[in-house]
Amino acid sequence: MAAQETGTSPAPLRALAEAGLLALLVTAGVALASASFGLTGSRVATIFCVNLCAVIAFQVFSGNSGIVSFGHTAFMGAGAYMSAWLTMPGSMLRVTLPNLPGWLGGYELPLAASLGVVAVAGGALAIVSGLAVGRLSGASASIATLGFLIIIYSVLAAARDFTRGNQAFYGIPRVTDVVVATAAACLFILVARLYRESRAGLMLRAVRDNETAAAASGIDPVRMRRIAWVLSGALAAVAGALYGHMLGAFTPKDFYFDLAFSLVAMMIVGGMGTVTGAVGGVGLVMALQEGLQRLETGFVLGPVTLPSMFGLPVVGVSVAILLVLLLRPAGLFGRRELGLPGGLFGRRPARPAPPMPAPAAQPLRLSGVTKAFAGLVALNDVSADIPPGRITGLIGPNGAGKSTLVNSITGLSPVTGGNVALGTRRLHLGPPHAVARAGVARTFQNIRLFERLTTEENVIAAAVAAGLSLSDARAVAARELARIGLTPLADQPAGALPYGARRRLEIARALATGPAFLLLDEPAAGMNPEETADLAARLRGLPGERGVGIVLIDHDLGFVLSLCDRVIVLNRGEVIADAAPSAVQTDPAVLEAYLGTRASRAPIPATAEAIPDPAGKERTHAPS
Repeated sequence: MAAQETGTSPAPLRALAEAGLLALLVTAGVALASASFGLTGSRVATIFCVNLCAVIAFQVFSGNSGIVSFGHTAFMGAGAYMSAWLTMPGSMLRVTLPNLPGWLGGYELPLAASLGVVAVAGGALAIVSGLAVGRLSGASASIATLGFLIIIYSVLAAARDFTRGNQAFYGIPRVTDVVVATAAACLFILVARLYRESRAGLMLRAVRDNETAAAASGIDPVRMRRIAWVLSGALAAVAGALYGHMLGAFTPKDFYFDLAFSLVAMMIVGGMGTVTGAVGGVGLVMALQEGLQRLETGFVLGPVTLPSMFGLPVVGVSVAILLVLLLRPAGLFGRRELGLPGGLFGRRPARPAPPMPAPAAQPLRLSGVTKAFAGLVALNDVSADIPPGRITGLIGPNGAGKSTLVNSITGLSPVTGGNVALGTRRLHLGPPHAVARAGVARTFQNIRLFERLTTEENVIAAAVAAGLSLSDARAVAARELARIGLTPLADQPAGALPYGARRRLEIARALATGPAFLLLDEPAAGMNPEETADLAARLRGLPGERGVGIVLIDHDLGFVLSLCDRVIVLNRGEVIADAAPSAVQTDPAVLEAYLGTRASRAPIPATAEAIPDPAGKERTHAPS
């Protein structure tokens, strides 16, 4: 079976082989076009390969981050001008740009050397611009890339001594022929595939699917986006240099909105999630543009004569984008990479997992934790020492502040006052990914998975975020999936798992980080009695096996009380009880919080089916 977005992440050897297959097909297509149509075929093939390089540069960032970038043509423009300065004969450069500083040009470098310098310069420009772009996500990041394009275009148009402004910059050596363009396209395919299957590529795809869950797994979203931005910026600069050496003369406008629109259209139509989609999208959109250009001057269709329609190619491509987004949002080639038969690269037995981390020896200490939202106090002076190697329950009626406390401990909702510490490390001062790396992992009340990754890849992503190599992370994933009972579903896409398996996958992913403490926010919510009993059995042995301390939140009191050595009860953001389960069940303050009365002496019913709230209504697994 072909490797795909929803299949097992291929080993580097498989990724290399599949990239080679795709490059071979591109090369064969170029050779066929050149042999069949002569110079015209070679010209079209050259344009195809240069466009492919540019689209792959876009795809490295956009496909793995989920952020549509309009700014990569800015890198292309910068790369084109820089390569022109480096490769043009000195005599021609002095005529074309008499005021260009001598240290910038006149080197008359060969193309290969020039492209190396351009790649470094493009990466440097990406490092600077990535300081802002990397911190953004979604639509705001896309808008930022558009702003970046406008800034670079304005600089190129205004810097007349360097670029001739809006006049054509001519005399550039036209050395991007079909052989150079094809070789570059094959290299770009290889780089993009290897990056996609690398540790950084996997973690960025996890961020793309769910940034909050990725951060809680120890992944730094900003750093992952910046890495992809820098790599794609360097590739785009090289693609721009190839583009410039294909044209021989250009202006800043050649790297502005029209080119950005065309390349983004190719990426979206083919499918921006895969390198195969980039190849197919370039071919399809170029064919569409070529056909519509021939019709732009008017045509006769039977008895109907249609007049010339200026801008028909743009209209046609725009319609194609709308249809693809409506009918096949993942692109015409979907999320599937062109791959090799599974028998050639079958699943190899996982190597032994690395040793487990040493058991935590210090408690998770909460000291006066306070959290307020616009004046509403959700947590008020919460203090507790949560011991390692034991299961501690955290219960309370709806709105008591249980999930808020977990969010505050893990950095998702920073505390307003007080502090959270693990040993000597003050966790409340760090972002969520730093808290996870310090040894505090969590699950979520509302399930958060990396939907487009497989079950196995969800766990691998967390393991590599903890610093493991891909091979060690795969071994850890095998261990944790077996521990939680998900091994048969390892190759299934996480988004297609049944509900109970999705809950357990969150736990396996959290365990893969090697935590000292594991915070489980309603892990049994929505499970049937059999699934709940199975989960309880799997959790019960964890403290003894791993030395991990567990904080367990759940509205199923039978589930909580059967597992916990100690129970902390919250009500209205304050701790009202902290004792053994039997003592908590008969505590007057707890009874009043749950049952709304001081008179009752009956213990709280340890059942999930009918826990009444003060209003007299039944409550089952309600949000906290």
